[in-house]
Amino acid sequence: MRKPTSHERMTGQHWDASYQRDEPAPWDIGGPQPAVVRLVAGGGFTGSVLDAGCGTGENALHLASLGLPVLGFDVAGTALAMARQKAADRRLAAEFVEADALRLDRLGRRFDTVLDCGLFHTFDSDERREYAASLATATEHGGTLYVLCFSDEGTDTGPHPVSREDLTAAFGVGWTVAAIVPERVRTTFHDENGAPAWLATIRRS
Repeated sequence: MRKPTSHERMTGQHWDASYQRDEPAPWDIGGPQPAVVRLVAGGGFTGSVLDAGCGTGENALHLASLGLPVLGFDVAGTALAMARQKAADRRLAAEFVEADALRLDRLGRRFDTVLDCGLFHTFDSDERREYAASLATATEHGGTLYVLCFSDEGTDTGPHPVSREDLTAAFGVGWTVAAIVPERVRTTFHDENGAPAWLATIRRS
């Protein structure tokens, strides 16, 4: 049994509820995040890829469309069903499974590149350290983790904004934070410029 995360306790709803409404979830923009597209174009993804908290799969499907082997996981079964349908419709070989981000040892697999687009900032400080340790069990030594999350700097920030210090504190054991740079995250409730974000590049020690 998976214990509810701090976000679920705060909202009183399972993550699946976000995908059972008439309108898309706020982070479901109908395509990959522009920051992820730029990372891919720059050669940032190599080998096998894990998409953490993949939602309806747009980032994973973009990676798969370029020939990368990718596994997306989420706790929301409705989102995973949507992702699998998209993969079938687009004839893409992305794989989607239900998994607990805090118990990734249960996957029994390791990946060369890991993407977290919008999951890290939903955890509280204790969960973030637990999450970092969980990710370590699924990441090859020398592998790369990208974290795209809401930033606490700038105006019109998203919910659960985090600081640079939050990122470095969470990944202080078993990881090396190589870079944290300003970015933008698109949502359905911000304008076309999106919300202030951090893009962190983190190496598995």
